[in-house]
Amino acid sequence: MTESTASDDRSVRRSTLESLLGVFAEVRPGEGANAVLMFANIFLILTAYYVLKVVREGLLIGGVQLFGLGGDEIKAYLPAVMTLLLFGVIALYSKLASAVSRIQLLNMTTIFVMVTLILFWIWGSSLGVGTAIGLSFYIYLGIVNVFLIAQFWSFANDIYSDSEGKRLFAIIAIGQSLGAVAGPKIAGYGSQHIFLLLVLSAAIFGVCLVIYNVVDRRDRSREQNNNDDETSVSQQPLKEGGGFQLVFHTRYLLLIACMILVTNVVNTTGEYILANAAKTYAEEQLPSLNDDQRAQVRAGLTDLQPTGEGTNLATAAAEALAAAEDKALRGARSKLIGAFYGEFFFWVNLMGVLIQMFLVSRIFKYMGVRAALFVLPVIAFGGYAAIAFLGGMAVLRIAKTAENSVDYSLQNTIKQSLFLPTSREAKYKAKAAIDTFFVRFGDSASAVIIFFGLHTLGFGPKAFALVNVGLISIWIVLNVGIAREHKKLVPDNGGVDPG
Repeated sequence: MTESTASDDRSVRRSTLESLLGVFAEVRPGEGANAVLMFANIFLILTAYYVLKVVREGLLIGGVQLFGLGGDEIKAYLPAVMTLLLFGVIALYSKLASAVSRIQLLNMTTIFVMVTLILFWIWGSSLGVGTAIGLSFYIYLGIVNVFLIAQFWSFANDIYSDSEGKRLFAIIAIGQSLGAVAGPKIAGYGSQHIFLLLVLSAAIFGVCLVIYNVVDRRDRSREQNNNDDETSVSQQPLKEGGGFQLVFHTRYLLLIACMILVTNVVNTTGEYILANAAKTYAEEQLPSLNDDQRAQVRAGLTDLQPTGEGTNLATAAAEALAAAEDKALRGARSKLIGAFYGEFFFWVNLMGVLIQMFLVSRIFKYMGVRAALFVLPVIAFGGYAAIAFLGGMAVLRIAKTAENSVDYSLQNTIKQSLFLPTSREAKYKAKAAIDTFFVRFGDSASAVIIFFGLHTLGFGPKAFALVNVGLISIWIVLNVGIAREHKKLVPDNGGVDPG
């Protein structure tokens, strides 16, 4: 949008919708309808994903047994499988993006997801829960979900100019935050019909498909009116070249990729620190069963019988009682951990939504994208330093709540905005590679750090926090490089719209 156009827009009165949206960010005349449509689209995508995430956990943890390992342990190793598969998936996606137009790419990938979800529904309804479908669906969703979110933001980067995106992404991303809240609630109502949730999600993606086409048509009409050209740029396929090629041959994109990788390692390692603390907290709060709980366990042992010839009944009873008490104790601790995480997620989600609604657009306006890059790493650095040197559950909860809420709101919007000044090829191909492969590679790298830290170096939570402090120092250095490259692409104040 040119400066003269922006000036003309201000002379036109905003609609009621645009005035309402102005509470959250600066919305100019004519921008409201598309902003709401994009808000609705990412809301639906995240809602469907979180519905599918509930299905994924149920199928994996409840139905997978492989080589004597349960689904909860196998889950830790699957990101490595996804990372390997993404090499081929990204190459195929890059070829498709070079062969078809933008809207054809969106339609084909969304329809593919809808069809595969229906196929999983048929598989599950016919054969039920099992190892094959549990593993397949976990890997499938782990790849598909990051692609769908990355592709949405690629489309958003394509239809908005740099100045428009810096103002409107804050509103659109509210939909992402709210979708993450709505999805689990919807899944909870249908948890007794787990495979029907696949059909529900496919239907939701069908609505997303319609919204994509409406927004694309509106954008092409605007582009043609501005350019007086019958063939808009958005209808043309992307240039040849793969996503990895773009990343490794462009300093700006490579720095973003490395930043995403390090960010993910820090966050995933932090999640382990939190999980370990939650487990320790539960063990300290409930070291053993009380007398009432023991009495309930004994009352439940009504079917005790000798287990074989010569078995001492008293010994068998003692063993059965000990096993039952251990099971009851683990169940009681699980409830404490569940309550802990329930409260933790509530505060993270609440703070994340509030930050997204009322702070992100203002941070972008008054600080700019380049300065905003350093907000999360500074918060995370202080948080993990406090965990390492002070410790304690209260410090850990405050640090992780601050980190995660800012990560899900401000940092997410920053990551999307960094692609605004890049080429269309970078917005689709390189972004897909960065938001999928480098994210999953970060998960795998964190798993390696945790494994060797625990089993070779004997690390505890404070040692892992110090590791994160070191990684965040690297993260800050990478952000300095990103800010410098961004300034070359957008030689203004980094985010404040001069108009």
